[in-house]
Formats: sequence, C-alpha cells, structure tokens
Amino acid sequence: MAKPDIFKIYNEEKNSDIKYFTTFTYGCQMNEHDTERLAGQLKRVGYEYCDQLDLANVILINTCCVRESAEKKIYGKIGELKRIKVANPNVIIGITGCMAQKDKEKIFKKAPHVDFVLGTHNIHELSDVITEITNSREHVLAVWDQAERLAPDVPTVRKGDISAWVPIMYGCNNFCTYCIVPYVRGRERSRTLSDIVQEITQLGQDGFKEITLLGQNVNSYGKDSGGQLDFADLLQAVDKIESIERVRYMTSHPRDMNEKVINVIGESKRVCEHFHLPIQSGSDELLKRMNRGYTTDYYLKLVEKIRSNIPNASITTDLIVGFPGENDKLFQETLELIKLVKFDAAYTFLFSKRSGTPAATMPDQVELAIKKERLQKIMDEQNEISLTINKKLEAKQLEVLVEGSSKNDVNKMMGRTRTNKIVLWDKVGTEQPGKLVTIDIQKAQTWLLKGQLFA
Repeated sequence: MAKPDIFKIYNEEKNSDIKYFTTFTYGCQMNEHDTERLAGQLKRVGYEYCDQLDLANVILINTCCVRESAEKKIYGKIGELKRIKVANPNVIIGITGCMAQKDKEKIFKKAPHVDFVLGTHNIHELSDVITEITNSREHVLAVWDQAERLAPDVPTVRKGDISAWVPIMYGCNNFCTYCIVPYVRGRERSRTLSDIVQEITQLGQDGFKEITLLGQNVNSYGKDSGGQLDFADLLQAVDKIESIERVRYMTSHPRDMNEKVINVIGESKRVCEHFHLPIQSGSDELLKRMNRGYTTDYYLKLVEKIRSNIPNASITTDLIVGFPGENDKLFQETLELIKLVKFDAAYTFLFSKRSGTPAATMPDQVELAIKKERLQKIMDEQNEISLTINKKLEAKQLEVLVEGSSKNDVNKMMGRTRTNKIVLWDKVGTEQPGKLVTIDIQKAQTWLLKGQLFA
C-alpha cells in the first residue's frame, strides 16, 4: 500500500513558470527516506512538490518488491499514469526503488510510457537522469548491479520537522530464504561514524527532536569496516548529542543483538527502551528453513537479558504465518512462544511467495485458508497480551514526545512514549509538537493509551 505523500501541499496559487513533481512511495522506512533524498535533488534543480498528477512535470514511483501482491499494485499504479502521458507527452515518469532494481528494462517493456528506471544504488543520479531525458527524450536505465561504495550525499527534504530518518548502513548479508532485499539492496555497507554524528548534530540544530537510525540490520553496523566500531559504539556516540531528545533504530536482527548493545541502551539517556526483534517463527525447524541463524532458546535468553537489564523496556516482533512446511504442530510452537514471551505488540504477515527467493519453490506450501485461520489465532492471542500489558500502565505518568494533533480528532493531541506506545489526550493548548510532556494514563487499549496532561 502506498504511503501518504510526504511533502506539504503547495500553494493553491500555482505559478506556471515553476516546475512541479509528485511522488508515490511504497514499502519500508528506508524507501520513505529514499523518497526524501529524491525530493531533495529535485528541489535543488528548481522543482516544487505538488499533489496533483495533472500539474506535475515529474512523477516518481518509489517501489517495493518484498511481496508480489505489492508489486502487482505498483504495476497497476504505473498503468494508471498512461493517461497522464497521453495527455501530456512532456511529463517525465520515473520508477525507482527495489522493484526498479529487480526488473530493470522489463519495466519499459511492460510500460513504455515510463521514461526512466533508477536503481537502489543510483539514487544520487536523479538530477543527471532528469537532465538527460529532458535533452534526449529517450528512455534512461540507471541501475548498477552492485554498489562498490556508498553513494555521495545528496540534499534531503524531510517528511516532518520533529522526527527524522538517518541511515547508518545500506544492504544486507543475511539472505533469509523468504527475502529479496539482499538481491535488490546489495551487500552491507556502513557509513562512517563521523558522518552519522555530523548529520544528527545538524538535524538537532535544525530543531529535530527524535532520530531513527535506519538499516536492514543495524546490529551489523561496522562489520564491513573491519569491526573497529560496532553498533553499540555508534549508540554511545549518538547518545552524547545534546541537541536531540530521543534515538530509535530499526531493524534489528536477533542473531546480531548482543549484551553490549543492551547494556549501552540501559545506560543511555536518549536511546529509547524499545526493542523490535523480529523472531518470524517460534519453531526451530522453520527458523532453520528460513535461514535466520538462531534458535528459539537463543531468542528467549536474549529477551531475558533485556528484561533483567531494562525492566521497563518494551519488546515487539514480526511473525510470518504459513511459511512452507508449517504444520499444526509447528504453528502451535509459535503460538506457545507468543504466550511465553508476552510481546508488547507483534506485526504479523502471511507468507507470500517472492520469485527469486528459495522459499518460493520450497515443498509443502501452506494453503491460503489455513494461513488466514492461523493468522487470526495469533492476532487474537497477541491482542489479549497487548491489552494486558497496556492495562498495567493505567494510573501511571509517562513521558511523551508531542507529535501533533490526532488525525481523527483535532481536539486531541497525539504522541509516543519512549517505549513507542501511542498516547492520546485532550488538547490543552500549551502542548507544542516536539516538546516532552507528562501524561497521566487513564485508559489503556490494545494499540494505544489515553490520558490527560499531567499538571
């Protein structure tokens, strides 16, 4: 599903001399940040954002290919743009992101009205590609198979003015059997600590209060540079940046999460006490088939270390339901693990074949009806656990970072705790986005907390 457009709607009084662009973003947080980088390049060469396709001079679709269902939706969206191209042959239509990296010139064959395809390793070349198309009006394919080095820095247009994404590394070396990310994002490449600290320091000076460190596997940070620095060292350095209030990170791989990282988070001032550790399955047999590189026993000991060091930490996870070979017994093992760990929340997904990955051709594929039935069981169990955990927060006063008005009720404000729980409260008028406030929690629900501003 496409994420909402990330830039402020341009002024209603359009200037015909200004060139406009619009974007559609599918997929993960890294894709969202990539769109920010693409927008920054267009802004630098004179384009302004708009939200109306018929007025855009450049249309970008930043794509995801993690699931074939998402890919079909994206091709549907690309097809819809044909009418725009017919009405205005001068409009430039570009496809970027993971699907662009995977399909390359196939996109031109399926959709000849597309002007350029830009791979994940070539994001920094957008301005040059736009110039080339403007001059030649020919298709442009800019897709490197691999990135031998980090791409140069480019201007970035941030989604908001409170929280910001900061990538610390690109690519992935894990090759989980269900995942196509290593094939389209390449091998792991870490940014230098000095570059990361400099970017976050500047963001703090610009008024941003919360930073999320991004990577396909943040726990692998530094491994590609000889291991002189690791993720824990990076967290320690970022924690010292006084101009920001909070630090988050995603995504963690349980295999690479270690006691050093846990200790650093426990001792830090700014790194939030929220651990998102995707276990994917509670069955050792399925974890092996997934090539996850750990066992349930290892995972449970990791959870124990977190809770013994940081008792107030929240732990969330990802789960894949219906992986090839999952029978009733193996599914039950996952259900029992959920009951044992008691996650604050679990993000559950039906296994979806992804062409080009080993899991797509594995034997013993699970029927869709069975997958849906099992998914519902997991959701029912987890919802009950989440509500029980949240109920324990009633009558407590929690620190909340104000994000703004609730999307559903302008009379309520919304923010998040350090443990990443959404909080709603009646607007008083003194709360300013980006400020830390204390909220007296009065009512807990499965996915959020409600309260009042604490005097």
